[in-house]
Amino acid sequence: MALRPLLAIDGDSLAHRAYHGMPKTVTRAEGRPAGALTGFANFLLRLWQTESPRAVLVGWDTLGVPTYRNKAFEAYQSGREFDDAIVEQLDLLPELVEAMGFAAAKAPGYEADDFLAAAVAAEEARGGQTLVATSDRDAFQLVSERVTVLQPVRGVSELARVGPAEVRERYGVDPAQVPDFIALRGDPSDKLPGARGVGPKTAAAILAEYGTLEAALAAGRFSEQGEELLLYRRIATMDASAPLPSLADQTPNWAGASTLCRAWGLNALADRLAGLET
Repeated sequence: MALRPLLAIDGDSLAHRAYHGMPKTVTRAEGRPAGALTGFANFLLRLWQTESPRAVLVGWDTLGVPTYRNKAFEAYQSGREFDDAIVEQLDLLPELVEAMGFAAAKAPGYEADDFLAAAVAAEEARGGQTLVATSDRDAFQLVSERVTVLQPVRGVSELARVGPAEVRERYGVDPAQVPDFIALRGDPSDKLPGARGVGPKTAAAILAEYGTLEAALAAGRFSEQGEELLLYRRIATMDASAPLPSLADQTPNWAGASTLCRAWGLNALADRLAGLET
């Protein structure tokens, strides 16, 4: 009998996706915005029902607190601005996740991605498998025979399953080479410039030839940018040392989550959660 997987979710990534995919008319008590809360909860419930994980971990960014990435490279993720409505809901979502009986991970200095990496490492150490739900392709570095990325392709209604073969097909590199690939190609969303004049195909070709960024630098490539590129790779590499809550097997607390949602004025969601108890 196959072991049930751990489900690790990038909370911020999927909450933003839910927020932009839901009508802004979705509200809770006192007319407060609720699209991200409702959309994310629906997505999480669907994943629980379809994937039957043994436990769920949802990782969150700590907004407004710099990480080592910001300190090492000032331009990292600069210029990002979020609507007040999504920020308000991001503050509430970890509480909803925990009310459901699942684990939420959030700590100053770490990003949601880091908790995913830590969860994957912990689950691999116990011989288990992990499903990583995120729209961030940086997570492709976590993919292995034991780790599959679930990537939303239409809002949050459809998921692509990304394994090692899919990473090689999309990027032309192995999962372990993804941070090197990002360092060379750059990442506009994170404001990482990459190597001058290098796009995705060239980055993949360089890694096919040399294997790693260090090997390319040792061969004399990018001599003027060596330190910068190593910094970009460090920034692109998820930190598996992020602190985790207990990831023991979980039993959902749908009744507790329903009570919380009703207190927030999310009556339709509360009714749905209450129905899961029967």
